[in-house]
Amino acid sequence: MPALKKIALTITSAALLSGFVLSPAAAADKDTSDDKQPKPPSTMSSLGGEQLGKAGTQVNLGPGAPVLPKKLSGRSWIVADAESGDVLAAHNSHWRLPPASTLKMLFADTVLPALQPTTLAHKVTENELSGVGEGSSLVGIKEDHTYTVHDLWLGVFLRSGNDAVHVLSEMYGGVQKTVDAMQAHAEELQALDTVVVSPDGYDAPRQVSSAYDLTLIARSGLQKKDFREYAATASADFPGEKKKGKKRESFEISNTNRLITGDIGVDPYQGIAGVKNGYTTHAGNTFTGVAERNGKVLLVTVMNPSAEESHAVYKEAAHLLDWGFAASGKVTPVGQLVPPRSLDTGTGIGGKGATPAAGAVQGPGGKAEATHASASNGSSGVGTALAIIGGLLVVLAAAVFLVNRRWPMAGRTRGTETDATETDATAAGTKDAEDTGKAGESAEDTGEAGKDVKGDPDGAGATASAAPTDKS
Repeated sequence: MPALKKIALTITSAALLSGFVLSPAAAADKDTSDDKQPKPPSTMSSLGGEQLGKAGTQVNLGPGAPVLPKKLSGRSWIVADAESGDVLAAHNSHWRLPPASTLKMLFADTVLPALQPTTLAHKVTENELSGVGEGSSLVGIKEDHTYTVHDLWLGVFLRSGNDAVHVLSEMYGGVQKTVDAMQAHAEELQALDTVVVSPDGYDAPRQVSSAYDLTLIARSGLQKKDFREYAATASADFPGEKKKGKKRESFEISNTNRLITGDIGVDPYQGIAGVKNGYTTHAGNTFTGVAERNGKVLLVTVMNPSAEESHAVYKEAAHLLDWGFAASGKVTPVGQLVPPRSLDTGTGIGGKGATPAAGAVQGPGGKAEATHASASNGSSGVGTALAIIGGLLVVLAAAVFLVNRRWPMAGRTRGTETDATETDATAAGTKDAEDTGKAGESAEDTGEAGKDVKGDPDGAGATASAAPTDKS
């Protein structure tokens, strides 16, 4: 081989070898863990403040403020002061994402006032259960059996029962009427990222919400005594099957919100008072919570964390709440939770994108100490789990709100409310999987994808199903 050619080969080999040696070090300098994660849209609503329309994490740390928790993996999250409406920090908070069963907060906030009194009894028909999506989470409602409205709401809040949602929707006037009313109410609340297609949050094409909207919805719902009571309930007795010649028995249900009831690797959160968790295979895990500590009430929403650890949505929500309590008074708000449209004082906290989401049908314009509630006979528990019920968020009469960038905050009520929890899914049977428009892609409220038996929301051990699961 000619000498010149040998020299050329030697140089080429050395260059290739150096590339192989150096490339691992170069790769180590680049974290590619997020390369496959979906990216937020380039344009998002800035309702509530310009910073809220920006992609990525938004926080304005002041002197002495703690840094945000590390390794937050939610696609979208927000932490806000429930009373003042100040948004302490946010991450893609207007990103429109599937909400799973957190959408049941909007269902309850819309329908609860209309179905009174809660002692009203209703006999369930086969037709009322026919529209429940395959794989849905169920509380275990039986046709030709009678339940009170109170029973059905316990099934919604504790077990995220889509069967209970459909029965209540039929009592309200039908599923479509309920969906239309929910959409109109979302627009009144200025939850304008939200498009409602199903009343229970079961995955459906075009159905979306956002961390910002879910927080607005929770804040509105918490103004209602019944809503707060059900959201704070840890366990309750639920009517079972009526067998001929025997007294109808009941079984216990427990709340699937792990920050209330706890679970392996997750302790009940000090001061937690609700609100709602969700899960489908399309939405991932979603959660909105409210907690009180030393007189401060915070709201948090986390949507679809990518972390693979068990109960990541609850752990990240808890970390954000801890941060929020520590950072209160030490950060400049990045935005505001806006008041409902009918109460908007035009204080300049709006922003771009303050229009209904595409596809929306336009409407007419402290330590938690959860207690047990009995079904069918009103609330028997004492709601010491809900500090807000003790008076940190005011319950105001119709149209009596004080809106001065602090909706609602006109005073402080006193009193207690009941607390109920989750059902024994073993007795209930389940069928939880939300139809995203793709078969096998939906699961709702166990809070843990792939953790439970098929179709068993919340890991309760209900009957298995080959359908997609909806664990909320």
